Amino acid sequence: MIVREWLFLTMAACDAAEPWQLGFQDAATPMMQGIIDLQHNIFFFLILILLFVLQILVRALWHFHYQKNPVPQRIVHGTTIEILRTIFPSIIPMFIAIPPFALLYSMDEVVVDQAITIKAIGHKWYRTYEYSDYNSSDEQSLTFDSYTIPEDDLELGQSRLLEVDNRVVVPAKTHLHIIVTSADVLHSWVVHSSGVKCDVVPGRLNQISISVQREGVYYGQCSEICGMNHAFTRAPET
Repeated sequence: MIVREWLFLTMAACDAAEPWQLGFQDAATPMMQGIIDLQHNIFFFLILILLFVLQILVRALWHFHYQKNPVPQRIVHGTTIEILRTIFPSIIPMFIAIPPFALLYSMDEVVVDQAITIKAIGHKWYRTYEYSDYNSSDEQSLTFDSYTIPEDDLELGQSRLLEVDNRVVVPAKTHLHIIVTSADVLHSWVVHSSGVKCDVVPGRLNQISISVQREGVYYGQCSEICGMNHAFTRAPET
């Protein structure tokens, strides 16, 4: 029993969603860390705006209560306050928009000196992975299919609808070049801890670059409705 509990705790410590989780999964790439930092920065501005608006509302309710002002004043307009409430709300989105643009451009940037190129082909409803750098011929091609493990075949500690029979193994602290395409319908290649989401389009090659900074098991999925077994299309990476 002790061994089983230790095995369960060890395998459950993977980067997967937890019950009642409100925040992001732990970042495994600089890209995902940038997304988390961006969310924190925008949330900071949202809190300041919320406190400012609440202060105005409370002040208005307190000073313009009917018992204090039984005869309300008739104010037609206020030039100063109208100018301020027009300028400041337009400046705040400018400060919020600068970091997202920098992050978007960095996400689209393709690293030239990548260590490994992996090709992911979407199917209904599984994925085929190909290590393109090691394919010398059709007979020796390093290609495998990755299917979601059925619920009845799960072992202790494995997550439902997340585990697959063949995981993608990549080295840590290296630049990876991922090429995605589809063999049938629209799919999407997503790994949450890596901050990666790429559309998988039939007849088209899309590419992304990631750099995994720590060891672990990172679970992905297909976030494009691709058919009746859409929930069984997963992309675990280790």
